[in-house]
Parts: sequence; structure tokens; C-alpha cells
Amino acid sequence: MSELPRMFPEWLDRIQIKYFNPIVKPLAGRMPGLSVIKHRGRTSGRAYETIVTAYRNDSQLAIVLGHGKTDWAKNVLAAGAADVTMSGDEVHIVNPRIAPSGDGVDALPGFARRQARKVAVFVADVQPKSVGHP
Repeated sequence: MSELPRMFPEWLDRIQIKYFNPIVKPLAGRMPGLSVIKHRGRTSGRAYETIVTAYRNDSQLAIVLGHGKTDWAKNVLAAGAADVTMSGDEVHIVNPRIAPSGDGVDALPGFARRQARKVAVFVADVQPKSVGHP
């Protein structure tokens, strides 16, 4: 599954990366609605932090793939894990996978599930914090 349906045109990706992301990055992870996923490049091993809109219930994290299968998604799928900062908390995610749509993705609220009816969703399990670790 290399190409996925997109909600946004490619030109918007370039504008978002160049102008929007640098402005909101200092707030992402602390501000509701904006999260930061920390991942490593598949071949370079370089550390990246990417701004995403993540949704979470107790045990599942979901991100609507409105931009298709992006590099961050490929990196996390290849690594099998990542860290996500959302609302000031950092969680570790494991077992990443792509759901073909938002139907049946428990972590998505109703409005996001409707939005993702025709778009794939990145889904991962939130790893419980170990006893004795914050």
C-alpha cells in the first residue's frame, strides 16, 4: 500500500511545511489538536519531529492520513514504534498500522471518523507506562 487517497493537494503540503509548521511547532504537543510525533529516518537514522493531529483513547492513537502515506508514517511503520507528545504528555506507541478508513477506529471522535470515511488512518497502540517510570 504505497499510495493512499489524499484529502489535501500536494501544493498545500509544501505551503504547510514551509510556512505553517515553523509557526506552530513551538506550540505543538502542548496545545490541544496539535501533537508532535518523534521518529527516525528509515535509511538516514536522523531524528525527526513532525506536527500531526492525533486522537487518543486509553489504549489507541489515531491520525487521519489526509496527506496520504507520508515519510513520517513510513518511518514509524518501519521502526514499529515512536513517541508522541500531545497535550503536554508523551506517550510511546507500538504496533503501528494503516486502517483503510476511519470506520471502526476507536480513538477517532465522531467528526474525525466521518472525515476519514474515504481516507486511510494511521493507528497504533499506546504502550502503558511501566511501573516506576513516569
